[in-house]
Formats: sequence, structure tokens, C-alpha cells
Amino acid sequence: MARLAGKVALITGAGTGIGRCTAELFAREGARVAIAEIDAASGEETAHRIAAAGGEAIALRADVGEPESIEAAIRRAARHFGGLHVLHNNAGGSTGADASAVEAPLEEFWRAIRLDLFGTFLGCRFGIPEIIRSGGGAVINMASVVALMGFPGRDCYTAAKGGVAALTRSLAVQFGRQGVRVNAIAPTVTLTERVRGLLAGSPAMQALSEQHLLGLGEPRDMAQAALYLASDESRLVTGVILPVDSGLLVV
Repeated sequence: MARLAGKVALITGAGTGIGRCTAELFAREGARVAIAEIDAASGEETAHRIAAAGGEAIALRADVGEPESIEAAIRRAARHFGGLHVLHNNAGGSTGADASAVEAPLEEFWRAIRLDLFGTFLGCRFGIPEIIRSGGGAVINMASVVALMGFPGRDCYTAAKGGVAALTRSLAVQFGRQGVRVNAIAPTVTLTERVRGLLAGSPAMQALSEQHLLGLGEPRDMAQAALYLASDESRLVTGVILPVDSGLLVV
């Protein structure tokens, strides 16, 4: 039996990379999927790919950092599919402008906070009530392995993802009794197109990649972790920051 049969999932940032891979995997496992994506064309492409493979999906243009935008997308998805059981706050990412706290442009700090932390906060703000109304389910946030270790040269991103980890634990305590499990994935370096560009331009990122015991991550590795946290197989798992890190934290 499909592991997400009967479930409705909304995934932010599912137009490319990890988000697209996860959306396609969720659809193959029986979920009806809403793709919330700021780039309308890439979101539509993901939805078309799912439909072509026999799944069911809708694409919704949404800016996760704009309260009205992400609220409207979540509500539309719940109305369209008749509920919401899984919210995956996947949208986020670092840029080459990130640096140490004494060097990073202030606008880069606020960009990371808005996208990675505030965007996750807003997704939870509007998504959790829909999940409760649907009888319970799962929130999957996207932290990062850099939130669990010391890592130089990415202080804006690290601060934002550390906030995501703390928020995840707090929400798990607050909403567990209402049937909402809240967990986060802490990916290691994952070879999306964007990350390949960062690797090429960052000696610190290249050095980090060399410490992986099992090789660098692929989008499918993070998608499989999200599938576990979305499914009933993890029904007793909440408040967890799950490293998918190729052994990086134990090196």
C-alpha cells in the first residue's frame, strides 16, 4: 500500500531541487500534492511531471515570506483537496553573499531570516490550523546540518536554520496533543544545481564536502527522509532534528 495514501501534502519551494524530488516521491506514494512556489513556471512544471506520471498535483504561486501569499496558498490547497495532512516547509537556501557576522552584508542576513526562518514560521502559522482541522498530521521543516555544528563563513544561513531547529522543537511541544507532529530534516551538502554553484565558489564548502563518510547528498536522500516523517511510520516521532549528513557530525 502507498505510504501516503489518502493524504494531502503541501510543499514549499517544490519547483526545483529537493522540493521537486520530494513532491514527485510523495505523489508516487499516494499523496495529493500542492506545490507552493514563487517561480510559477517551475511550480507548474513540477505539477505537470506529477500528472504525467499518474499523480495528482496543483501548483500555487506563493512567496513564503509574505503572510498573505502563503496563507492564501495553504487555504486554497486545503479547499481544493478537502484538507491538509502534511506541510513541508522546504523553501530556503544560502547564497554566495553569506559570510561571517563581521563581514556579511546586512541585507544578506535579513534575506536568510526572511526566507528560511520567517518563511517556515509563516508556513506553520497558517498550515498547522489546517492540519488540526483535518484530524492531525505532520509538519516537516528544513533545518541544516550547519545549525548543529560550528561552521565558518555562513553565519546568516546558520542563524536562520538554528532558529528553524528551535522553532521545530517548540511547536512539537505546543501541538503534539492536537495530533500534529513537528520535525525537521538537517541536510548535509546536497547536490542541487544551486549547491553545485556554491561548492565551486567556496573553499569552506569544498572542505566541508571532503568530510563526508558516505559521499555527498542527493535530493532523493532528503526526499526519502521527508517521506518517513510524513508517513504514519513515524507516528511516535516529534520534536526531532534528523541529520541526513553522511556521518559529518561524527567525524
